[in-house]
Amino acid sequence: MKKIAAILLSLALLLSVAAAESLTPVVIGATTSPHAEVLELIKDDMAALGYDLQIVEFTDYNLPNDALANNELDGNYFQHMPFLNAYNATVSEENQLVAAIPVHYEPYGIYAGKTKTLEELADGATITITNDPSNETRALFLLQDAGLITLPEDADVETSSLTVLDIVDNPKNLNILEVEANTLPATLEDADLAVINGNFAIAAGLSPATDAIFLEPSDSESGKIFTNYVVVRPEDAEAEWVTALASCLQSDKVKEYMLNSEKYAGGVIPAF
Repeated sequence: MKKIAAILLSLALLLSVAAAESLTPVVIGATTSPHAEVLELIKDDMAALGYDLQIVEFTDYNLPNDALANNELDGNYFQHMPFLNAYNATVSEENQLVAAIPVHYEPYGIYAGKTKTLEELADGATITITNDPSNETRALFLLQDAGLITLPEDADVETSSLTVLDIVDNPKNLNILEVEANTLPATLEDADLAVINGNFAIAAGLSPATDAIFLEPSDSESGKIFTNYVVVRPEDAEAEWVTALASCLQSDKVKEYMLNSEKYAGGVIPAF
C-alpha cells in the first residue's frame, strides 16, 4: 500500500508540474500592499484561464516602470495616471507605457506623529510628504484642503507639478520635508504629521479609515484622478492575457475582498 501511495503521489506531482509548465507566464510588478496581495488573490483564477501569474514585489516607486519598459515585466500594478504621465514625460517614445486596467483607488491621508490633531499643530511644526512629482502635488493639495497652506489659484491637482516652493501662504511656518514615499511611515517617530500614500500606510499597519486624522473623501474627484491601474507596454494593451487579467481583477471576488477586508477598510476602494 505504501508503494502504491508513493506512486500515486509521484504521479500527482508530475501532473502538477506538467500543468504548471503548460501555463503561459505573465509577470506583473507590484508594490506589496494592497497591489501584490490583490494579485495573489487571483493567481488560481488566472491559472484557470491558462496563465501562470508571477508577481515581482517592489518597495520603490521609481523602479517598476523602468523594469516594464526594459521588458523585465509584462505589466505593473502600483500607480495612478498622474504618476504614469509624469514618467512618460521623462522617457523616449519607445519607452512610453499605457494604462490598461483600472482597479482601485487609495485615499491619501494625513497621519499623526508627535502631534495628534490638526488643531494642536504648533507654529514651525514638521510635516513629511512624498518627493515624487505627482504625489507631492496631491499631498500639498491635501494639506491645503486641511486648511494648513495655500497653493496658487491656477494650480490643479491633476495637471500641476508642485513642490513646497510653490506654496503661496504658510501661516504656521510649517517645515514641510520631502522624502521617499516608502519611508513616510517611519518618519512619524520624529515628524509632527505625515501625508502618506494609501499603500504604504496599509503596509505599515495603519488604517486609512481609522488612523488618518484627515482623509481624502472616497467620492471626491481624486477618486477618479488617482485610480490605480495595471500598466503595460502599448503593444500589449489588447493582448489576450490583459483581457484575462482584467476579468480576474474586476470581479466580485476582488471587490468583496477590498471592501470587506479588515486590513483595507476604507483604504482600498474598487474602481469598477
